[in-house]
Parts: sequence; structure tokens; C-alpha cells
Amino acid sequence: MDSSALLRLLRRLLSGGGERGARTIVRFAKHEDGRRFLARLAARRSRSAALRAARPIRVIGGFSLPLRAASLTPLLSYGCMLEEDRSVKISHALPRPSAQSFSKMDIPWGVRRIRAPQAWSRTTGQRVKVGVIDTGVDFSHPDLRHALNRGINLLQRASLPHDDNGHGTHIAGTISAANASRGMIGVAPRTELYPVKAFDTDGSAYVSDIILGIEWCIHHGMDIVNMSFGMPNRSDVLLKAVESAYKAGVLIVASSGNDGRKGRIDYPAGFSHTVAVGALDRRGRIARFTNRSAAIDIFAPGAKVESAWPNGRRRLMSGTSMATSHVTGAVALLLALRPGLSPGRIKDILRRSAKPLGYDKAPQGAGELDVLRLLEIAGESSGGAGGTPGDRSAGSKSL
Repeated sequence: MDSSALLRLLRRLLSGGGERGARTIVRFAKHEDGRRFLARLAARRSRSAALRAARPIRVIGGFSLPLRAASLTPLLSYGCMLEEDRSVKISHALPRPSAQSFSKMDIPWGVRRIRAPQAWSRTTGQRVKVGVIDTGVDFSHPDLRHALNRGINLLQRASLPHDDNGHGTHIAGTISAANASRGMIGVAPRTELYPVKAFDTDGSAYVSDIILGIEWCIHHGMDIVNMSFGMPNRSDVLLKAVESAYKAGVLIVASSGNDGRKGRIDYPAGFSHTVAVGALDRRGRIARFTNRSAAIDIFAPGAKVESAWPNGRRRLMSGTSMATSHVTGAVALLLALRPGLSPGRIKDILRRSAKPLGYDKAPQGAGELDVLRLLEIAGESSGGAGGTPGDRSAGSKSL
């Protein structure tokens, strides 16, 4: 591949400053071509205003451009592959969040239901690093200040990843809030949280920002990444990033989505490299809004979950996002005791330890998260994990 010629082509294509609202992700069919080209691009970007519009994404060996794919067909002759840089929405509550909660309950019902408090004499998630790719977090929240590290703001690199939406703060609270005197306690109250702001105030992000968030989490040694968002369409570049995390020993926990679909779940939960999470209500029944299929690995509390909210408040929210944060916290409890577990082993232990759904006509398949069973099975577990990585959403059976 002629890297110099490709750089000249990119300069020409980007000379007009890009197309408003257009974004495309470019990667190379041959990984070595991508590695070499990104090295050349890095050397030239500082001297070319046009090339600075090309954002390197090293975890996939590619880059993103503010141009439509139709404008980039000349790149195909250089061994490039093109994918639209789609917009992704956080898996927001359905319906919208309730009014502020004034509950004085220190331990929310979901944390109690999964039996996390009974495990705190053995593990509280200490030294486990969790990346939360979301809308940021409220750094001043009294329930969260103990757990927060700087993280990164992918939308404004010079700024802290402050939450201007609320969703990320709610997720963080369920994972590791700890304020027993006045506030709430999350599943793993001594977990180290690293907020990764990829989503804007409307709860929207581009696939490229999410991939850059995964890249950051791999590079900074996260043990777990919480991804409480999804999209209905498969993305090859997102799969490549998820695969890279999996190979690096980073577990991704993802929400199945809130459209009430049967037989198909959102991506990235639809990739077998992730832990796919569905939501339960307070009765232990699958919530009506949950997308479900045989690809679901585990169900967890997700209906009317009380957690942290910006400006020191708390709020009730419902969604598979809330269920996902319970699972992330549970895995943090596990990894504090068994830090050497691979993502594949953790997935296997989660599925094997799940409690069968205990109501009439409950669907067969994934069960309910139970922290004590999780730790018990992990203690007994030996050998490798089952499962073949890949796309598991297509053709999955309805539950």
C-alpha cells in the first residue's frame, strides 16, 4: 500500500473541511497496513490542518473522517473498508425518569435482591478498576466522591467528564456508591470508577467515540467496562474493538435494550464477547421493556431502581441500563477476590451461578444474578470457559 499517495488523497478530500453531519469510520483489510498508515498519519497531522480532521482509532487500526462514505470510495483501492459512523443512544429508562426520590433507604432494593450486602464481609470490590462509558458523572456527588478517578472526556479532552445528562451518574451510583450516613450504598462500594464521557447531554454518541472509549479503557488497565447503551444494527468496527478488549482481558458488560423485542437484542450486547444483561422487576419477573433472546447471559434488577443523580440527588430509573450496572458491580466483587479471571471465565461463572427465574411460565434460559452463588461457583470453578466469540444475536431463539 502506498501510504504517501493515500495521505495526499485524504488531504484533497478533507481540504473543504468535511461535510456537516457526515461521519465515516475507515479501517484496513490488513492490520499491518493500518498500523503503518497510522504511524505516517500521526507524523503528518501536526503539519496539515486538513489531516487533523482524520481522527486515529488505533484499537481498530483505522480512523474516522467527517465525510460521507459515498465520498470516500477512492479509498477502497488502498485496501480500506468503510462503515458509517452511526449515532448510538444510551439505553434510557422507559418511561422517562421519575421525579426526585426522597427515600432514606441506604441500600436500594436491587442491591439487596442480588445479595451483595451478604458478600461485603469478604469483598467490596477493592482495587478493581471499572470504566463507565456513558454521559460522565457528577464529581461532587457525596455518594460517589470516594470512588471517582479522573477518567476522560472524549467530547472535550481538556475538561473533566462531568455529567450533563444524569444517566452516567445513576449508573455509577449502582456500581459503587458509598455514603452510609446520609446516602446510598452500591453493589461494590470500594470499586475504583473511571468515567469515560462519550455521550452528550442528549444521551447520544457516535460509534467512533465509543470505540475510542474502549481504546482508553484497554490502555489504562480497566478490569471491567460498563456499556449501558445499544443500537439495533451490527457494527463490524465496534465488534473489532470489543474483540480487542476481550483479548486484553477487559470484560465488557452491556445492556440488551429497552424495546421489548423478542429474539433479538441490541449491540454490543449482541456480541458473544460481552456479558449481555436483561432487566427484572421487583417481583423477579422479566421487565416488559427488556429486549430478550437466547443471547442474554444474565438478568438483574432494572425496574424503578434508585441511584445517584446530579447535584447530590437521587432518582428512580428503569431500564436494562440499570440492570447492567448491577452486574458490573457484582463482577467487581468477584474480581476483588479472584483477580486473575479472564472475561470468558467470568461469563461462564455468571451463567452457571444464575438463579433460575422463579415464577410460573418463566422462560427457559438465562437466570437471575445472585452474588453469593456467583462467589460460590467461582470458588469451585476450574478450567476454561465455554463459548465461541463472535456475533450471537443473529438467529438466536426467542425466550
